[in-house]
Amino acid sequence: MTDNLNNERKHVKEKISAFEPQTFILGMILAVLSAIICMQIIGKVGVTPNTSLIGAIIAMVIARIPIEVFTKFRSLERQNLIQTAVSGAGFAAANCGFLTIAIFYVMGETKFIFPMAIGSLLGVIISIFVVGRIFDSSIFPASASWPPGVATAQAIEAGDEGGEKGKRLLQGVILGAIGSYFKLPAAGIGIVFIANIFSMAALGIGLIIRGYSTTLFNGFNLGETYIPHGIMIGAGVMALIQSLKIILEKKDDTEIDAVEIVKVTRSDEETKKNLVMGVGLFLAGAFMLALVSGIISELGFGKLILWLIWATFSATAAMLLVGMAAMHSGWFPAFAITTIFMTIGIFFGFPVVPLALLTGYVSSVGPCFADMGYDLKAGWILRGKGEDVEYEMYGRKQQVITEIFGGAIGILVVLLTMNLYFEADLLPPVSRVFATTVAAGADTALIKTLLIWSVPGLLLQLIFGPSRMVGVLFATGLLINNPIYGIGVLASVIVRLIFGTEFMEIRDAGLIAGDGLYGFFDALIRALL
Repeated sequence: MTDNLNNERKHVKEKISAFEPQTFILGMILAVLSAIICMQIIGKVGVTPNTSLIGAIIAMVIARIPIEVFTKFRSLERQNLIQTAVSGAGFAAANCGFLTIAIFYVMGETKFIFPMAIGSLLGVIISIFVVGRIFDSSIFPASASWPPGVATAQAIEAGDEGGEKGKRLLQGVILGAIGSYFKLPAAGIGIVFIANIFSMAALGIGLIIRGYSTTLFNGFNLGETYIPHGIMIGAGVMALIQSLKIILEKKDDTEIDAVEIVKVTRSDEETKKNLVMGVGLFLAGAFMLALVSGIISELGFGKLILWLIWATFSATAAMLLVGMAAMHSGWFPAFAITTIFMTIGIFFGFPVVPLALLTGYVSSVGPCFADMGYDLKAGWILRGKGEDVEYEMYGRKQQVITEIFGGAIGILVVLLTMNLYFEADLLPPVSRVFATTVAAGADTALIKTLLIWSVPGLLLQLIFGPSRMVGVLFATGLLINNPIYGIGVLASVIVRLIFGTEFMEIRDAGLIAGDGLYGFFDALIRALL
């Protein structure tokens, strides 16, 4: 009897508005808490956990409170909206707002904190809006991996249905938490069985080369060079060209490849228009930032035009590159990619403050683009994987609205609480890195390194094509110092090649969830001690 009721509820298509009072109020309350917690964690631990699963679990727990007002939250759509608000606020507060304004605190330029907060808010809102318009297109298909989104959706479904699916998820969660406790890459293992195997192999190889470079290359430390950044520039440029080629080319049936054969709800023509609109919005946002910060008079007309062009291009390119990495692997090297555009900006001769503002603006667009992609993937699965297009598009729109409000709440929380963190000297480590790099100035040898090493990155991305993103994911691995994760990824790739993926179905999502939950609470406890 219970199973029948669960199955009936599963197939009910509910059009839940983002502004439904109970859902909106609960979502925003949890968004405030998520923002505060994530600021505390990034300030003390240096990283921000993915709070989507936390939001989903909170929604599931609330739905089981035996009070009539909470029974509405048994709806999978409402649970999805709650987790969207929670994750959006957490990422916007910690990875975008707090990180960017802390740059100016470190530099001693506190009068630019409020203008930077406005710039971060614009970057967050524009990136969320744009991903909502290009999600499920030929370059960002809903059917692509988006691993954390899969994990969130399967956790919500398993919590609703129970049975064999619930058992498999619970097994994965337990193993994921145990693995995380022993510093094993449980999430990476789970992601391998969801994501593109070529992408994950490239990521694993990059992680191992970076982590063990001193052993592999006779004492040469790859992490102390800009070689990974150069490879990312080359791979990123080629990936952007390949993506534009996909949406600009007119194709006949004989030319459709594995990327484009996927059924999508956004046509190439729509995607092209939405990308152009995104560029226009980023330009408007950059101009607004220049205006409220007062750097227009400092730059002069020629430098201002260059600053606006570079800020617009950097924000657009960073958003797309971070999105591609997130879609294929569940990793998004937002800060490393920002460093690339910041470094090139140094060579344009921008003064310190305008360059810091540009850096903050660019670093604000990637995290919420990736997070929104994950949340939309979760919603897409829960709504039936796009079978009912009208229902899917309505639900997607409500998620975008919810995440925009969550992101705005996150930035507001930063402005209201930042002094508490500054006084306690709790600052994101990346903020210190950005501030130091901006103040250091140009090194002429650096640009040469970037140009030389961009060539292999470009060729690697070109050879394997846009559907595998091998160049971008290899560069992502080189930018991250986590060799154990790389070993776990490559070992899992081998297991997948031998045994396939069937035995890991749902358990893979459980591994990701268990790793994420343990990491969240472990980081929270360390941050509070």
